[in-house]
Amino acid sequence: MANLSQIKRQQMMDFLARIKEEYKDDDDMLIAFSEIEAKLNAKKYGLVWEKHEEAVDVMMLNSIPVFREDFDKDITIDSDARYNFLLEGDNLHSLRLLEKTHKGKIDVIYIDPPYNLGSDFVYNDDYVGKEDAFRHSKWLSFMASRLKSAYWLLSENGVIFISINDTEYANLRLLCDDIFSDINYQATLIWKSRQRADSRNMSMLSTDHEYILVYGKSANFSLVGKEKDISKYRNPDNDPRGPWASIDLSGLADASRRPNLHYDIVDPETGNVYPPNPNRGWSKSRKTIAKMISEKRILWPSSPKGRPREKKFLKDLLSDKTGFSSVLDNEAVGYTTDGTRVLNDILGTRVFNFPKSVKLIKILIGQFPEKSCVVLDFFAGSGTTAQAVLELNKEDDGNRRFIICTNNENNICEKVTYPRVKTVITGKREDGSVYSAGIPANLKYYRTDFVSKNEEYLADALLVHITEMVQLEHSVKLDGKRYLLVLTDSKADELAANWSGYPDVKVLYVSRDVLFTTEQNALFRNVEIHIIPDYYFNIELREVGESW
Repeated sequence: MANLSQIKRQQMMDFLARIKEEYKDDDDMLIAFSEIEAKLNAKKYGLVWEKHEEAVDVMMLNSIPVFREDFDKDITIDSDARYNFLLEGDNLHSLRLLEKTHKGKIDVIYIDPPYNLGSDFVYNDDYVGKEDAFRHSKWLSFMASRLKSAYWLLSENGVIFISINDTEYANLRLLCDDIFSDINYQATLIWKSRQRADSRNMSMLSTDHEYILVYGKSANFSLVGKEKDISKYRNPDNDPRGPWASIDLSGLADASRRPNLHYDIVDPETGNVYPPNPNRGWSKSRKTIAKMISEKRILWPSSPKGRPREKKFLKDLLSDKTGFSSVLDNEAVGYTTDGTRVLNDILGTRVFNFPKSVKLIKILIGQFPEKSCVVLDFFAGSGTTAQAVLELNKEDDGNRRFIICTNNENNICEKVTYPRVKTVITGKREDGSVYSAGIPANLKYYRTDFVSKNEEYLADALLVHITEMVQLEHSVKLDGKRYLLVLTDSKADELAANWSGYPDVKVLYVSRDVLFTTEQNALFRNVEIHIIPDYYFNIELREVGESW
C-alpha cells in the first residue's frame, strides 16, 4: 500500500525545488529553504524530542576542556601496576576528553543516571521539577549527548549496563535502540531493589523494582551466564565415560498436546513396563529413548513402581554456564539497603542516599569474559563501581581497571567518592580506623578545567595538560624515572647526556616533532617508545589556525 506521508513529503520537496530556482540568487532565502528541506528529510521513525542546549555545551564553544591533576590525592601502592582514574567535573567534559584517549578501548560501561523523578535531575544548575513541560525532553537531550560518547568509547566487544526505573525506561529504551541499534539490545534485567514494601503511591502500589538495560557495542557481545553446579556429577560405578548425574525423564505436556511423548518404556532385560505420567509424558521421543537404552544411558529403577531416569554425562554438557536470568537473584545481588550498609561502614555516617549494591555491580561486570578490561562509570556517585572492580579483581585474580567520573555537587567527589575508593585500597578509613586488609591498587585524581580558545599562545597553554592525557591513555604515572615525557629536542639532548642516571626507564613518551639523532636512537634502543598522538588537541588548534 502507498506511503501517504512519503508521497505528501515528496510533493512538498518538489514545490520547494521550484521556489529555490526562483530565488537562486538570494543567499538568505536559499539558506532558509535548505533548513526547511533538512526538516523535511529528518528522521521519520523513532524517538523525537525538543533538543535543549546545556550550559556545558555553551562553555565548549569558547573554551577547551582539559584535565588538571590533584597530586595530593595520588595513591600509589604498587609502582609496577597500572593506574585507575577518578575524574571530577561535569561528565560531558570528561567524556569529550576520554574520546581522545579511549575511543574504542572501554570494555564495560555501567551507569546509574538520574531517574528524572522531579528532584534528582539537575539541568543547567537547576533541578528539573515534575511541573516542567520540557522535563522529558531535557532529560533525553542530557542523556543522548552522553550515550553517543559512550557508543564511541566502547570496544567492539564491549557492553553497557544502564540502571533506570519506570519514569524514563520507555524513552531510554528507544534512545538506546537508536544509538546502539536495536539489534545490539541484549536484555532488560529486573532488580528487586527495595527489600521491604513500605513506600506506596496513591494506588497502594509499592514500586520495589528497577531495570538494567543491557546493550552490546555490536552483536559480538553476549551475557556469559553463571557457572553450572556440577557437584551432582559423580562416577560411583566407574563408568569409563566419566562422571554422570541422574536426571528425571518426565516431560511437561499431556497427551492431548504431545501424544508422541506418551508411550510405554520397556526394560529389555526385565521386561518391566513403565507407562508415562498421563499429565506430563516423557521428555524425549520413542526413538531417542531406544537409542539411550542401547547405549546404556537409562537408569532402571529397582522396583516396577519406580521411574526410569537418564544417565547424563558431564562430558555431554553443551556449556558449563547456565542462562543469565533476566530477573536478578537478590541473594546474589543484594538490595539498595546493602549498598547503604557498605557505604556507611566505610564512611562512618550516612551521606549518600540509595547507593547501588556492590554485589550487583560485581555480577554485571563479571558478565564480560575478560578479567583484564577497562570499566567506565560516568555517573559514579558514591563510587560503587570502583569498589566493585577492586573486589572482583581480588576474588578472581583479575586485572581490571576503572575510570569513574562524577561532579562535586555538595562535595560528593571529595567527601564521598574519593574517601571511599581510598579506604577500599588502603584498608584505612579517613579517621585512621581499620576497615579491611586493603586491596592494593593505584589511583589518580583529575579535575576538569578549561583553556580559553582566545589564549595568545594556545598550543603552549594546551601543552601544559599533555601529561594528564598521556597518563590517562596509558594508565601510567609520568614519574621522571621509569616513565618519561620528551616534548622537545632539547629535552631529548638532556636525557641522552644524563642517560646513565636513568637506569630504570621503561617507556619514553615522545612528541611527534622530536627527532632523535642516530646516537640517541642507539642509546634508547632497549626502551619502549610511544609517539604522542596529535589527536589530543589538534582539532581545537586547527579551529583557531594553530597546529602542532
